[in-house]
Amino acid sequence: MLSRTGCHLCVEAVAVVDRVCARHGAAYDVVDVDTDPALQARYGDLVPVVFVDGAEFATWRVSDDALDDALAHPPKAAR
Repeated sequence: MLSRTGCHLCVEAVAVVDRVCARHGAAYDVVDVDTDPALQARYGDLVPVVFVDGAEFATWRVSDDALDDALAHPPKAAR
């Protein structure tokens, strides 16, 4: 997940990711987009960005149900 300090949407998204990943026993990382110039240039104000299996999954907002479904049914290449 890409995040940024002081971003209220990021705080909300981290809470969702934390909850859903805990249910699935999945690990996740949070990267501050402002610590990497390339990430900052690419994602700018699009944070938070949630990735599932390395692919962009959600920008700005993510729901428990959508992330639950994505983790329960990973793309066939990831199986």
